[in-house]
Amino acid sequence: MEVKTSLLDNMIGVGDMVLLEPLNEDSFIENLRKRFDHNEIYTYIGSVVISMNPYRSLPIFTPEKVEEYRNRNFYELSPHIYALADEAYRSLRDQDKDQCILITGESGAGKTEASKLVMSYVAAVCGKGQEVNKVKEQLLQSNPVLEAFGNAKTVRNDNSSRFGKYMDIEFDFKGDPLGGVISNYLLEKSRVCKQPRGERNFHIFYQLLSGASGDTLTKLKLDRDFSKYNYLSLDSATVNGLDDAASFRTVRNAMQIVGFMEDEVQLVLELVAAVLKLGNIEFKPESRVNGFDESRVKDKNDLKEMCELLGIEQSVLERAFSYRTVEAKMEKVSTTLNVAQAYYARDALAKNLYSRLFSWLVTRINESIKAQAKTRHKVMGVLDIYGFEIFEDGDNSFEQFIINYCNEKLQQIFIELTLREEQEEYVREGIEWTNIEYFNNAIICDLIENNQNGILAMLDEECLRPGTVTDDTFLDKLNTICAEHQHFESRLSKNSKFLTDHSLPHSCFRIQHYAGKVLYRVEGFVDKNNDLLYRDLSQAMYKATHSLMRQLFPEGNPAKVNLKRPLTAGFQFKASVGGLMRNLQTKNPNYIRCIKPNDKKAAHIFTDSLVCHQVRYLGLMENVRVRRAGYAFRQPYEPCLERYKMLCKQTWPHWRGPARDGVEVLLTDCSVPAEEFAYGRSKIFIRNPRTLFTLEERRRACLEDLATLIQKIYRGWKCRTHFLLLKKSQVVVAAWYRRYAQQKKYEKIKSATLVMQSFTRGWKARKILRQLKYEKRCKEAVTTIAAYWHGTQARMELRRLKTEARNKHAVSVIWAYWQGTKARRELRCLKEEARRKHAVAVIWAYWRGLQVRREYRKFFRANAGKKIYCFIIQRIMQKYFLGLKTTVPSMSPIDNTWSAQPYSFLEGAHTELRRIFHLWRCKKHRGQFTEEKKAVYEEKLEASEIFKNKKALYPSSVSQPFKGDYLEIHKNPKYQKLNSAVEEKVLLADVVNKINRANGKGSPRLFLLTKNNFVLADQKTGQVKASVPLPDLTSVSVSTQSDGFFALKLKEGSASAAKGDFLLNSEHLIEIITKLHRTWTTAADKDQINIDISDEFLVQFKQDKVCVKFIQGGPKNGTSAACKRKNNRLLEVSVPSSP
Repeated sequence: MEVKTSLLDNMIGVGDMVLLEPLNEDSFIENLRKRFDHNEIYTYIGSVVISMNPYRSLPIFTPEKVEEYRNRNFYELSPHIYALADEAYRSLRDQDKDQCILITGESGAGKTEASKLVMSYVAAVCGKGQEVNKVKEQLLQSNPVLEAFGNAKTVRNDNSSRFGKYMDIEFDFKGDPLGGVISNYLLEKSRVCKQPRGERNFHIFYQLLSGASGDTLTKLKLDRDFSKYNYLSLDSATVNGLDDAASFRTVRNAMQIVGFMEDEVQLVLELVAAVLKLGNIEFKPESRVNGFDESRVKDKNDLKEMCELLGIEQSVLERAFSYRTVEAKMEKVSTTLNVAQAYYARDALAKNLYSRLFSWLVTRINESIKAQAKTRHKVMGVLDIYGFEIFEDGDNSFEQFIINYCNEKLQQIFIELTLREEQEEYVREGIEWTNIEYFNNAIICDLIENNQNGILAMLDEECLRPGTVTDDTFLDKLNTICAEHQHFESRLSKNSKFLTDHSLPHSCFRIQHYAGKVLYRVEGFVDKNNDLLYRDLSQAMYKATHSLMRQLFPEGNPAKVNLKRPLTAGFQFKASVGGLMRNLQTKNPNYIRCIKPNDKKAAHIFTDSLVCHQVRYLGLMENVRVRRAGYAFRQPYEPCLERYKMLCKQTWPHWRGPARDGVEVLLTDCSVPAEEFAYGRSKIFIRNPRTLFTLEERRRACLEDLATLIQKIYRGWKCRTHFLLLKKSQVVVAAWYRRYAQQKKYEKIKSATLVMQSFTRGWKARKILRQLKYEKRCKEAVTTIAAYWHGTQARMELRRLKTEARNKHAVSVIWAYWQGTKARRELRCLKEEARRKHAVAVIWAYWRGLQVRREYRKFFRANAGKKIYCFIIQRIMQKYFLGLKTTVPSMSPIDNTWSAQPYSFLEGAHTELRRIFHLWRCKKHRGQFTEEKKAVYEEKLEASEIFKNKKALYPSSVSQPFKGDYLEIHKNPKYQKLNSAVEEKVLLADVVNKINRANGKGSPRLFLLTKNNFVLADQKTGQVKASVPLPDLTSVSVSTQSDGFFALKLKEGSASAAKGDFLLNSEHLIEIITKLHRTWTTAADKDQINIDISDEFLVQFKQDKVCVKFIQGGPKNGTSAACKRKNNRLLEVSVPSSP
């Protein structure tokens, strides 16, 4: 039998507040304290989870814990946020119910961490796969980006969310995430310009200055010193435990994962830098002739740098800070701004710029993480929104009023949905429903949001009223209209009971919220509700060349001037809250109530007064009372019977019938009063927690009796088992001993037998040995005698042979000496005769020379020098030309070798001969060319002009001939249909891969190039998919690397460009583009086609432009380039590194 743990097992305090006895505020707080001291930070109120912030890491969020709570019943294990997340996810996946998880609590209570835990749990338990993991990673990485731009350090929390966030996570029918949509509410943009003491501006300003590189800061015209920027508070610039530099790197990486391109990140950082620069602009008064003061910029350096970042003319922005133009019907009136108004305009521009940038970031993230499929999705919403805010010093302003209004609406829907859930369960189980009395805060919501007499409506009416409008006039209006309302209090109202209330200042009013009374200071209500940005500033921002400015300030377009006042902040927030409430009412709610145990942000400290304050304004006691108004505990029959069956003899140990019958028998046997329980269709309902605890006490006592019985049976079994083991061991030992004794006796007899056998064998062996030795000695004697005899015979024969050899050698020596003597005599005779002949020849030559010199002496002296010179020159020239015959280079035109110049006077002839020889061999080489070969060389030359030293693939293509028709389309019968469809001559036919922008994968296509068109056809069927005229082609884009990817970009507005450009991949990229370029240029009256060689270019797919980016570092499974879709706007091609 499987033993299951339960919420009631090993309880520390009470795990479910519904079971708390007695129920009062002190026992409630004491139960939370007891569980908190034992590291039990989660407690239930029915299906609501109370989460205490431990301010430290606890080992309860491990992967093992995730598996422990996976697919388990909500009350099966101890309270945990994973239990609620699992219940919501399984309801969405299995029952097809849209879910929402509402996380509320004050700043520092752990709302953001709770939302991260919910999302991480859902990501861990849902499906796996490359696309699914990518979606999960994008959803999780959206948090660091939004935290950097929307969170800040406050007195209560080092990472406080200063905006409300609602994320809808969309799932398919299997429960795998497909994407998500994020909505943001009421960013605290006033923090951009001013922060309370001890708090910081938004994180991104400090992260940028701390973590950006020096080059980045130089481009943004920033300095790392925080003290140089007026918008950054210095008393809390650094926070213990926060590494701004590391956080900046995390944010950059998260933006890349979510899908931001590098240029988009740079644009965002430029706007952040512009906000910092805007805060440094200061003004000075300047008197005019009419006596009014006019504002002027003191130091224009920061203004200049800001204008350079945004691409605005400095004079335009400077005028917008000094003048304000008011339009009424057809008239325009320009008024000057004094210094105070200029500072107001500057701060309003900074707040609007940052707020709109944050909204653009949310929209951009939604574009990346939205679901691609058009089918209906299951949705799980996660709401992380600010909790009820009450500042004890009475410094509650417009922001706290709006926040508390939102919490009133959430409390209203919480009570309604909780009661509705209770009622639906009672009806589903067939139990009579009784109305529950509870405080309905609809009257408070009506006080705030009523369209006629509500506070927000009166605030909007006061803002739109002509004439002098101040916060005091607004308060006077409230005192007039809301004086009789039971939840409104003011010192100046008509209600006389507050006239002497000194705790209520004159410039304040008080509202009695469901969580308690809150004092609001009316100062700033009108300005913050108006949230005005002068039209001159909007138009100046619209004129900026910065890519995002026109998207952020569309109202600045002069062509679309709208004279209507913009919607107020209160109206916009009321509308967004109304939409949020309607969205939540369509989903099944799940609640997480976050509580901060102390104000010191320290572990192990529990402040009763602080926790009590939060319990009150979260309405937790009200929640428990609503939950307990009917039946405090309910449980399915099977788990109930399994847990308490040992209390009844009839149900123990096994009940053979239906579980409900077993529970009825069990409760009857336990004598539980009938009014304490009710039977539903599938559950047992227990009214009083004391009844449940009585059953638990009886079960605990019964378990002790059962444990004693089990111990008794176990000890008896253990003793019997030990006795049987001893008995069996005795038998085994005796058997082994008898075996040992017989074995020893056998070994003794065997040893004696072996001794006798060995002696007998030894005697026989010695006898045989003596006989063998005698025979061996006889054989050795005969051998020795024969050897001596043979030796004597051999020596006698050797002596005879030696004598005969000496005689033969003497004869040979004597003959050799005689022959040598004869040869030397003959040599001397020949030498003497040769000397006599040589002497005669020498004497005759001298005599002839003497005669010749005597006869030609008169002619020789006159012409000897010239003839000798001509003779020498002639011999040198003859030798030079004969030498060229052997040293002439090969007939190849690319052979640049030539013999060295022998004499300086032959320099001209040497150079001219080299030139003539080169021209002659080039002519001989050209004479061998056919027309086809000549065209191939011209194409190779054109390819060299296009790609040489520009494309890494070009060197490997030089040695490959341009074949053109790789498919043999005219000969192959498979392409007969395609051949007939193409009427012109096919210049090139090859198989290419057409890249799909959805997944980056390629599909094979036939690529045909003719004189006027290029055609893409299906490889299998030969059906023409696209035929594009060459005039519609505007440019071709390729990378600088060794890949085969190229993009054919078409003319916008042409019929061929309806489906966008073509992104193709081919092994013959060089030949395709060369022939395409050659075909285009040979056509009459046409310019050359533009060929763009870059590692990053844009391709138009239907209505969207997608960036194709090439990176080094090849794919793991091959050596070819691979294309992969990173997000909706980026295709990444991984190219193998060159060896």
